[in-house]
Amino acid sequence: MQINALQAASSGGHEQIVNILLKHGAYVNAQGGYYGNALQAASFQGHEQIFKILLQCGADVNDQRGEYGNALQAASSGGYEQIVNILLKYNVDVNAQGGHYGSALQAASYHGHEQIVNILLANGADVDFQDDSYGSALQGASFQDHEQIVNILLKYGADINAQGGVYGNALQAASSEGQEQIVNILLEHGANVNAQAGVYGNALQAASSGGQEQIVNILLKHGAYVNAQGGEHGNALQGALGTYWGPYMHVAEILLDNNADVTSLEYVDRVKNPELQQRLRIGFRLYQAKLSTSSAGS
Repeated sequence: MQINALQAASSGGHEQIVNILLKHGAYVNAQGGYYGNALQAASFQGHEQIFKILLQCGADVNDQRGEYGNALQAASSGGYEQIVNILLKYNVDVNAQGGHYGSALQAASYHGHEQIVNILLANGADVDFQDDSYGSALQGASFQDHEQIVNILLKYGADINAQGGVYGNALQAASSEGQEQIVNILLEHGANVNAQAGVYGNALQAASSGGQEQIVNILLKHGAYVNAQGGEHGNALQGALGTYWGPYMHVAEILLDNNADVTSLEYVDRVKNPELQQRLRIGFRLYQAKLSTSSAGS
């Protein structure tokens, strides 16, 4: 559906035009456009006075549609605390699902709006709600390096090992982006360093694929399985060598120093360091010999 005049005026902050349109019979809950309705448009853009006018004219606070699903998620994403508070007074569904982020709490957590996160949680937001893209609020906050929000969510009992979303869990999300402090917090609170989930399979492969040398060292010190299988690249070493932005040779050396198996020479020609290239070739022969010995023993 195309955008209507009321939504366009609400999005642009044109209060006088909004009043004119409503006086001439514009339907306040008309559907269509990027935001789905006028109330969501005003909520996302933070036009508080227009938002109030729309409410006075009967705008449905729980209408589900548009990019952000509902007005509460739109306001939470944009960081408009006053609009969030007003919506909650109108008995909006704090756990309404849908839209780009899945829920209002996920939107606020992802964008680092700490006060809104506190408000939503105090009003009963589900701290562990899962969305296909962003997983949980904890995963979104971890990915974006919002340390304070991570701590708030954990205090509210967020499941630190909750699985879901592109990165599978919060630790993998933080590891992928090199968020060292978040990784340490999650591990201190009992995150499973070897949990299998998400696009990279595990946190070590996520960190290795991103060239996050410090994170790789931290994960290994916390018992990460260097040869864990799964994920986009198969294992951490293949991730370090085969990722588009790689090869990350220092990460590969760390993994080899920690007894990583060289399961393939697919990416060996990308390695421009002759010593590392030779080390990989020798490692591959040793891996093949190990497989042969294992087959003979069985």
